[in-house]
Amino acid sequence: MNLAIFGATGSVGKSTLDVVARHPGRYRVFALTANGSVAPLLELCRVHRPRYAVLSGMARDGALEESFAKCDTELLFGSGALDSVARHPETQAVMAAIVGAAGLASTLAAVRAGKRVLLANKEALVMAGPLVTGAARASGAHIIPVDSEHNAIFQCLSEGRFVRRILLTASGGPFRAAAPESLKGVTPEQACAHPNWVMGRKISVDSATMMNKGLEVIEARWLFDLPPERIEVLIHPQSIVHSLVEYADGSVIAQLSNPDMRVPIAHALAWPERIESGAQPLDLASIRSLSFEKPDEARFPCLQLAYAALRAGGAAPAVLNAANEVAVEAFLGGRLPFTGIAAVIADTLEAVPAGPAEDLAAVMDADARARRAAQSRVMALAA
Repeated sequence: MNLAIFGATGSVGKSTLDVVARHPGRYRVFALTANGSVAPLLELCRVHRPRYAVLSGMARDGALEESFAKCDTELLFGSGALDSVARHPETQAVMAAIVGAAGLASTLAAVRAGKRVLLANKEALVMAGPLVTGAARASGAHIIPVDSEHNAIFQCLSEGRFVRRILLTASGGPFRAAAPESLKGVTPEQACAHPNWVMGRKISVDSATMMNKGLEVIEARWLFDLPPERIEVLIHPQSIVHSLVEYADGSVIAQLSNPDMRVPIAHALAWPERIESGAQPLDLASIRSLSFEKPDEARFPCLQLAYAALRAGGAAPAVLNAANEVAVEAFLGGRLPFTGIAAVIADTLEAVPAGPAEDLAAVMDADARARRAAQSRVMALAA
């Protein structure tokens, strides 16, 4: 299988390459991409020797082209090159692991081209769920979720019409037991210290606010065609049960594994078969107990903001996502307190009319308007 990995230098990209390297006769790394991480991408090309590499956030550079050519790799530049690689006739599968709204266009290009899309970029469905799923129906593309929670649901689903509800599990992040009034002084280092998973800084902050789970609720609505009232969130601190599906007869089916992204990545790569992932086997006897609890709305207001945006429909989820990206960036940059993230998102949702999201242009317009409003709110809070 010829595989293009979008976001190759990130944590999901690196885990994907680890799984692929365990099965050299089965997968060929056809293309690797990064935004502007030149040295890490070049090193990956030296190891995996893809036909194409893309620096999507950079303009053409002849010296860099020569450096990559030594790896027998053709270097392409700009976001349009992502679309070209996604549509390439020799690309069979795309790992969509670009973080945030930046990954939407290339993910949609891969779906429209009828590829197998291994979806780690949840924002594509958050911002443009009807567009992406409609394109998949039209092209015959297979969208296989890579987020551990959605991949777990994908594995647990057998007869969709008999599903009563799905339950997305969440670790609760580093502040699961913290008093809400103590969160204002949280530092970026504290927010990024996830107890179970190794993730990038933006996703780690999303986990700490539980916006990550809110985005997953919206993603699940489109992946599994269920209304929001049948999608629930359950805090599970051990991160062993990755999600559950409850059926009409009262049966509940869950998927369990150690918290290692190579497990859902290996499943998505090989589906409907199974391959070795490199993850440690699960030892339930040593874990001894698994616990569950409902999320505290006062501690995690972002989760309810996501549900509100999903119910509002139209471009509201795109507005939510854009405001969150701006707010998290401001927090990581020291320009916004941790508790200001939810405040910026709430104010932006109120200030920016959602409107319809009938095509990509409308979605991106809502995204741009939301970013401007969120930036203004960040500046006001910092004043």
